[in-house]
Parts: sequence; structure tokens; C-alpha cells
Amino acid sequence: MIQINALLLLLFVLLGIIALGLGAIHIAPAGVVRAIADAFSGKGSASEEELILFSVRLPRILFAGIVGASLSVSGVVFQALLRNPLADPYVLGISGGSALGAIIGIVLGAGSFYLGVPFLAFCGALVTVFLVFIVAGGSRGLMLDNSLLLAGVVVNSFFSAAILFALSIVNSMELHSISFWLMGDLSGAALKETAGAALCLFIGFGILYAQARKLNLMVQGEETAMQLGVNVRATKYALLIVTSLMTSVAVSLAGIIGFVGIMVPHMMRLVFGSDHRLLLPAAALFGASFLVVADTLARILLAPAELPVGVITALCGAPYFIFLMRKKVQG
Repeated sequence: MIQINALLLLLFVLLGIIALGLGAIHIAPAGVVRAIADAFSGKGSASEEELILFSVRLPRILFAGIVGASLSVSGVVFQALLRNPLADPYVLGISGGSALGAIIGIVLGAGSFYLGVPFLAFCGALVTVFLVFIVAGGSRGLMLDNSLLLAGVVVNSFFSAAILFALSIVNSMELHSISFWLMGDLSGAALKETAGAALCLFIGFGILYAQARKLNLMVQGEETAMQLGVNVRATKYALLIVTSLMTSVAVSLAGIIGFVGIMVPHMMRLVFGSDHRLLLPAAALFGASFLVVADTLARILLAPAELPVGVITALCGAPYFIFLMRKKVQG
């Protein structure tokens, strides 16, 4: 287990180093390695290359890794609770609810308060979870019924309409930035936001990992888990709140980035199995690497212009979602 996580961490580091050199201004690998070595040895200078590497690209790479890990871990938990590989925060509408809460915060000026926008995004995520459960028909048989996914689609459609309404009443200066942010935007990465997202990820991951054994039992069935001493209701609600918080923080800072929570957990489950003691850290590390690659592609495909990273993840995730849906139907 430790060796696998070490390899995935090494993969993230290597991809991060490669991503440092790619962008509108290309920096040769030798220049990246030299700048990193100078920074560690204390010989760094204020050259243009080092400013680009350490003031612009490195914070963005770290931010992408944190967001990718958060969305991937949330996807693992949702898929375990619902026992459905198609479940993730984006499909269930939680990302949309978080985005609506964040937009309301932006329109009302909550950004002038500390954690104002992330708090409203969290409230939007919790409201979404509640609405999805209600629309799906209550708690009876909920975790076994695909009606939850359909309810997520319905609720997401409602929130999409509400988001369009919110966009129609903002001024033109805010409209472009909010529209770009809605499609997934990591360009606003800064030390304060990255540190806050990292703290949320580490605390949330610690709580989720402590419940890994219970998740393993709940995947086998709620009745089995209860017979083995798991308080299923309390565990379920705690996990939903934690994953909603992680998703809302990611969305409030980076916008809606879809399908990461579907693809990464499913791929890691195919490779490493369904033991959540390994699956959770593996999904976090690989999800971080995946979003770093996606964001790098978004930066270089139309350089010097940028694509929203959500466009790249959707281009990868939509076909994968169709593949999983067909496989589930045929299985």
C-alpha cells in the first residue's frame, strides 16, 4: 500500500515538473530543473523565468492538485455510499448547488467577508444533498435505486436555470469572469486560496480515511454493516457533510469541473480493488495528477489564450460516462 501511494506521489511530482515548463512561454526542462535546484540551494534570483515558474505556475499546479484530489475523493465516497460507479458530485448536482451558492455570494458581495463565498457554496451543497434525497423519494431503498442519479439530474437542471437567472442580473464586467469560472478556472490560484483548500482537503481526507473500514462494510450492504456494528445512518450523514464541504470549497475556488469524480475513482478501483484504505489515497493522488495534466492542456492548446479546464475534463469524461452507463446496463 505504501509503495503504491509513493509511486502515485512520484507521478504527481514528475507531472508537476513537466507542467512547470509548459505554457505560453516555454521553459526547457533543463531550465526548470536548474531553477528548482537554485531555489532549494538558496541561490534563486528574480529572473523572469523564476517568477513565471514559482509565482504563476507552481501555485496553479498545487491548486489543481488539491482540487483534483478533493473531487476524486468525494467521488469515491459517493460511489461507495450509493454503490453506483456513475455517482459523483457533478452528476448528483452538488457541484451545481455549490456554484449557485457561490454566485449568490459573489452577487451579494459576500467575497468581502472572510470565507463568505465558500460558506454559501457549502450551504448550496447541503441544500442540494437534501433536495436530491427528497426528490428521489426519501430514505427507503435510496442507496440501491438509480432514482437518486435521476433526481440529481433534475435538481442540477433547476440549479442551472437559477445560475442563468443570476448571470442575467449581473453587470457585464462580472459576467465574463463568472461565465469562465463556471466552466472551471484555475487561473485565480493564490497562496491564500491554495492554503485554505489544502487545509480543507487534509482535514476532510483524514475524517474520510478514518471511516475507510466502515465504507468497506457499507459497500457490502447496509444490513451487513449494521450487523457488524456500524451506525449506518450517522456514518452516512457524516460522510455526506464532509464530502459536500470538500466539493463546495473546490467549486467556490475553481468553478464547476465535471467528471473527475467519476473517472478517477473508477479507474483506481479497476486497478487497485475496492479496499478504501488504499482506494482513497490512490484516488486523491491520481486525481491530483489528472487535473494537473488537464489544466496544462487547457493552458497550452490555444496559447497564449486559455481554455477552461472544465472543457478538457468534459471532453474526457463524457465518453467515459457513456462507457460506464452502457457497461452498467449490459452488466
